[in-house]
Amino acid sequence: MAELIDPWASFSLDYDKLVNQFGIGKISDILDDIKNPQRLMKRGVIFGHREFNEINNLINQNKDFAVVTGMMPSGQMHIGHKMVVDQLKWYQDKGAMLSLPIADLESYAARGMSFEKGREIAVNEYLTNWVALGLDLEKDNVNVYLQSQNKLLQDLAFKASSKTNFSQLKAIYGFTPSTNIAHVQAPLVQVADILLPQIEEFGGPKKVVVPVGIDQDPHIRLTRDIAHKLNEELGFLSPASTYHRFLTGLTGDKMSSSKPATAIYLNDETKDAVKKVKSAKTGGRETLKEQQELGGQVDKCVIYEMLLYHFIDDDNELEKIRQDCLNGTLRCGDCKAMAAELMEKFMDDLKDKQVEAREIAKNLI
Repeated sequence: MAELIDPWASFSLDYDKLVNQFGIGKISDILDDIKNPQRLMKRGVIFGHREFNEINNLINQNKDFAVVTGMMPSGQMHIGHKMVVDQLKWYQDKGAMLSLPIADLESYAARGMSFEKGREIAVNEYLTNWVALGLDLEKDNVNVYLQSQNKLLQDLAFKASSKTNFSQLKAIYGFTPSTNIAHVQAPLVQVADILLPQIEEFGGPKKVVVPVGIDQDPHIRLTRDIAHKLNEELGFLSPASTYHRFLTGLTGDKMSSSKPATAIYLNDETKDAVKKVKSAKTGGRETLKEQQELGGQVDKCVIYEMLLYHFIDDDNELEKIRQDCLNGTLRCGDCKAMAAELMEKFMDDLKDKQVEAREIAKNLI
C-alpha cells in the first residue's frame, strides 16, 4: 500500500522506500557533476532531488534561479534547523535569489498560533538565528515576508486554487470532511510561496529549488502539478527540490521543537546546550570490553550525527572519528567530550552574533 506523508505530523521514515515510491532521484547519482557540492550533499544528508540537475546547470552557467524555504513560526528553532540555513548560504554564494516566507497563515491554521505571536517567534527565533548563522538577509535579491501581509501571494494562491480540487487534496494529504477549511487552504498558500519568485514583479518565470525534508514532498508534488497547469497562462516552470534527512533527537527520536528533551535550541544558554550534549544517546556498547571487541554503533549515535551535520568540516577528520569508533579505539566519553567542547564554542559564538542579528531581524518584516 502507498504510504501517505503528513507534513504536519511526526512519523517514522524509511528514506529508501519513500524515494522509490515517489520517484525521487538520488543526489549521489549526480554528485560528480556538482562543482564544490554542499557538505551535506557529499555526506548523504541531502540524499534526494527532483530536477536538481537543472538547477546545477543554471549555477554553472551563472543564470538566474531562486531558492524558496520558509519557516512555520510555531516553536523554537533547534540545531536541526541549522542544516537549512547552511544550504541557503551555499545557494546565496552561488548567486541565487532567496524567497523566504514566514508561514503565519499555516501556523494559524495548523497550530492555532495567533498572527501576533507568529511574528514574534519569527523575529526572535528564526530570523535572528538565520542572520546570526551567517545568512545575509539584507541583500537586494532576498525577499522575506509574512504570508498574511503579502497581497501578491494571496492573489497567486487564489489562482493556484482554481487549478486543483478537494479530491486531489484529499488524495495527497488525507483530508477528511471534518478538516478545518483553513487547513485545506494552507497548502495552496504554500504552493503560491514556492511559485512567487516567478511572477513578473520578481523578474518573471525562472527555475526554483526548494530544500526540504521528505515530509514536505506532498507540497512539492502539488506545486509541480499546479505550476504545469499555470504554464500556459503565466509561463511558470515546475519547481525543483532537494530532500535531507532529519537530525536525530538527543533521545534517539526525531528532534522536535515541541519536545524539549529531544532538542538543543539555538536560544538555549551555552551551559544548557553543553549539558544536553553530555546526556545525549550514543551508539556505545553496554561495557567498555564490548566496545573494544565489537566497536561502537556509529550509525546509531546522536553525537556522531552532530559532528557529521554541523561540527566537523574536514571529511578526513570525520572519517577517522568514524573508523576509530567502529574499531573500538574511540571511547564514547572522549567523543562526547569533544562534541561538548565544539558545541560550547559554537553556542558562545552564536550568542555574540545574536545581539546584532536581533536588531537586523526586527527590520526585515
